[in-house]
Amino acid sequence: MGDSLEAALVSFGTGLIFVSLISLFRKDVRAGFADIFKAVKLKQLPMWRLSAGMLGASFVAMQTHVVPIAGVALFTVASLAGQTAISLWVDHVGLAGGIKSVISKRRVIAAIITVGAVVISTWDRFVMSDFSILAITLAVFAGSWVGVQRALNGQINSFSKKSFATSQLNFITGFSFLTFLLILRSLFTDHSIMNLTSGPWWMFLGGSIGVFYIAFSAVAVQYVGVLEFTLLSVGGMLIGSLLLDVFVPTEGTQISPYLITGIFLTYLGVIANGQSRFSRK
Repeated sequence: MGDSLEAALVSFGTGLIFVSLISLFRKDVRAGFADIFKAVKLKQLPMWRLSAGMLGASFVAMQTHVVPIAGVALFTVASLAGQTAISLWVDHVGLAGGIKSVISKRRVIAAIITVGAVVISTWDRFVMSDFSILAITLAVFAGSWVGVQRALNGQINSFSKKSFATSQLNFITGFSFLTFLLILRSLFTDHSIMNLTSGPWWMFLGGSIGVFYIAFSAVAVQYVGVLEFTLLSVGGMLIGSLLLDVFVPTEGTQISPYLITGIFLTYLGVIANGQSRFSRK
């Protein structure tokens, strides 16, 4: 589509339709969705924590502005640094609703190893002429929003008891926020509202995958913590990139030794973090 904000809106929109259909045919999901607002009414869950979906949408909006300035590789590394740093904190305070974890040296080392792994995996794509302190700072903040979003989803899921209900709330708030941003942009810039026929048919499948991802992550962070989930997600992302390069290569694609090295280092970070479970309270 050539525009990440519009692509995100399509993803959130199709995801919202998909999860709403699930809710339509599953009474337990509808009940779980209602339980979220019961918890708010009983003051068990602060209203502001329902904005988790907006944090995900804000990440995409920030990505729209930062990537053209700093490039994809620098944005990826900086945003991951923000995610891992905030994950240490949200696990420490138990924001996800699970077991609290001390900020041990081993967990910090695991986070540093994983950020280093992403640096190495994207090394051949760095363009230092694009380096911008402001852009990198914004990317770090954007990444931290993702870490908080995962934690809030875990807490919301502790009340809904149904991960699809948690996912539905995310897509409602995220889609609403992105629609607001897109309307603002169309009013104050020369960007026109998108033409949905300009993209391939498979672009409408991304949202349904996101539904399952958010539903799964909302449950997972309650048990493994936000940091470990982040580390495992990075490993999965890098392996996915490698598989795409192998089986669905684009023109001029080469298997990067940096990517393979990054994958090994990522799981070294996962192992290091796994050892730190002994330091959990």
